[in-house]
Amino acid sequence: MKLKNLIVTIAVLAALSAIAFFATRPEAPALPDARINQPMVARATAEQAAKVRLSDQGKTVSLDRQADGTWRVTSYYDMPADFQKLSAFVGSLGDAKLERLVTSNADRIARLEFKDAKITLLDAADKELFAVTLGKTPETGTGRFVRFGTEPKAFLASLTADLDTESKNWANTEIVSLKADDVARLEIPFAEGGTIAISRAKKEDPWTADKTPAGQKVKADKIASVLSSFGSLRFSETNDRTDANVAAAKANERIFKIETFEHKTLTVAMGRKPEEKKLKPPTASPDGKSGPGALGSMADLNKKEPAEPKPGEEKKAEEAKPLAPEFETIAAGPVFVSVADSDAKAGINALMQKRAFQISDYVFTALPQKADELFEAAPPPPAPAPMPADSGKPAAAK
Repeated sequence: MKLKNLIVTIAVLAALSAIAFFATRPEAPALPDARINQPMVARATAEQAAKVRLSDQGKTVSLDRQADGTWRVTSYYDMPADFQKLSAFVGSLGDAKLERLVTSNADRIARLEFKDAKITLLDAADKELFAVTLGKTPETGTGRFVRFGTEPKAFLASLTADLDTESKNWANTEIVSLKADDVARLEIPFAEGGTIAISRAKKEDPWTADKTPAGQKVKADKIASVLSSFGSLRFSETNDRTDANVAAAKANERIFKIETFEHKTLTVAMGRKPEEKKLKPPTASPDGKSGPGALGSMADLNKKEPAEPKPGEEKKAEEAKPLAPEFETIAAGPVFVSVADSDAKAGINALMQKRAFQISDYVFTALPQKADELFEAAPPPPAPAPMPADSGKPAAAK
């Protein structure tokens, strides 16, 4: 009986202890901000944005969505935006989360270097949907310190996006996008003069030329290389269309014409100011006499040498002998490209009116410079099949 009472007493005490624990246990500490562990910006907000503004160190990138859904870099001559880059950037904003509240202390916030690095999303009516100021990167770990508006709070966000404030870097650099299989005809001009037209009836057919030398055929690999150069033509820089280098390039351009099987024609003009060699200007020699640059005109330089000096005058004649002229080489200018589409409504036509477009030197120098680069020796025709031994005998003799 005593044992039974003891067991009951222990059970009652255990229940009372549990009740006392749950009644007096401390509450779990509340999060310092409800936004912790939440996305820095809701994806729905990012998707609604019609304008993106990025600013830092006095530079601002402005990207605006157009009525047709495309984006333009309004801060760089209203050029088409690199949608892949923009999409990746907005995606990284949606992926970033607020990891923790760093501080609410004004002095500590000041040390986190919140200056003018800012990301802003707006709607089509310029209403601000989201704005955040970026501080420095933590000394340890990853992410970025961020601050919303003038709130007295600084957070650490898992943001890894690069805040690129060079407007040109947000422009789509692609000028021409062309598949080699779509090309039916290609006209290739040469600096020395003349043009070779290469064509085929179907994409499976071999290329033929309008001026194929005897015993040769079109070099298919070379044509493939040329089409590859035009297949994804991108600009590296743009200039004002009145730039002197642009005018010099136009005076030395080569005009290529590409026709597709759908009868669309692209006219691609490439050129550059050629390399120059100039006679160096006059210079003074150490003894005060004129140097090689003061030799006068080229006609003076081409005058006959004086007669052989008399015996004993060799030294004097050697001293009087004019020095050889010196020339300086002025490098070739940048390569510019201009593209015209036979479809008057094609976007490239309007784009070409905005700026002059530079491309890589290699694209231009890799193109065939002479007509013979397009051809190679054709295989000899197959030998005729031997005739049967009795094929030449009269029927009566068989």
